[in-house]
Amino acid sequence: MKAAISVNAEGPLGVRFAEVATPAPGPDEIKVHVKATALNRADLMQTLGLYPAPAGVSAEIPGLEYAGEVTEVGARVTRWKLGDRVMGLVGGGAWAEVLVTHEREAIAIPAHLSFAEAAALPEAFSTAFDALVLQAGMTVNHRVLIHAVTSGVGTAAIQLCALFGARAIGTGRNAEKLARTEALGLTRTVLVKDGKFAAKVKQHTEGQGCDVALDLVGGDWFTETIDAMAPRGTVMLVGLVAGGKAEIPLRSVLGKRLNIIGTALRSRPLEEKIVVARAFEQRLVPAFVSGQLRPIIDATLPMLELPAALQRLASNDTFGKLVLTW
Repeated sequence: MKAAISVNAEGPLGVRFAEVATPAPGPDEIKVHVKATALNRADLMQTLGLYPAPAGVSAEIPGLEYAGEVTEVGARVTRWKLGDRVMGLVGGGAWAEVLVTHEREAIAIPAHLSFAEAAALPEAFSTAFDALVLQAGMTVNHRVLIHAVTSGVGTAAIQLCALFGARAIGTGRNAEKLARTEALGLTRTVLVKDGKFAAKVKQHTEGQGCDVALDLVGGDWFTETIDAMAPRGTVMLVGLVAGGKAEIPLRSVLGKRLNIIGTALRSRPLEEKIVVARAFEQRLVPAFVSGQLRPIIDATLPMLELPAALQRLASNDTFGKLVLTW
């Protein structure tokens, strides 16, 4: 099979295509012919040598999400049959024509979605859903601060807030891209300049602050995020685009009785990933079928344009997901 290989931490321009061995499924696994994948910040970081693959996952073939067709099933598999359309998350290997995954991690693709559209869903919506709903307990009328709101995870979070009746406030550094979020129903945005946004967030919340924050940025933004929170609020730290170090105002953390939770999907044990996948299928797939949730795609490109797509991702010019098809 063909696969995109990343070696020597050379970045996007170091990615090359090669023939590699086709994996075989274990007893509880399915083999999937990958039709499409989508890019994530973690993929870019992996090509730069800044985000190593988890133990037991090939470091040479990145790629965290896929959409494709089941072509072989293991001896104990009961959920799937040949020809089924599935999507999901993997620890790596989605930049290949074929992958194997545990049958319970795979999710059925709604009939009306193409493979390209389905590939844009697993990482963005799983990350936002797990952080906001499963961990932070987001519910009706919660005020939710979403950083990097024009990213794949950010645009998913906007839709989830609407689905669960929460009130979203999005931040970003590009006024044109922020304006595009209005089409997703986001009416409260903050254009961040010099890393300052807490005061405007408080204006949007009548001075009360936010109940939940989805922080995809970290770094120097973290201090402002703490300032923007309401008492007993929860900060979900998901990404570190602005860096891995921050000055934390501990008196504010104590005084507001804040919860700060760091989270990542990729490095979790199998059973924990399965829990997220099953919750996704049960609670979100019906909303995709009804049209309440939908993929937000910046562009769909041939897989051979992967290096250029990675460079576009690095430029921060994207709105939503970059999808690649074989």
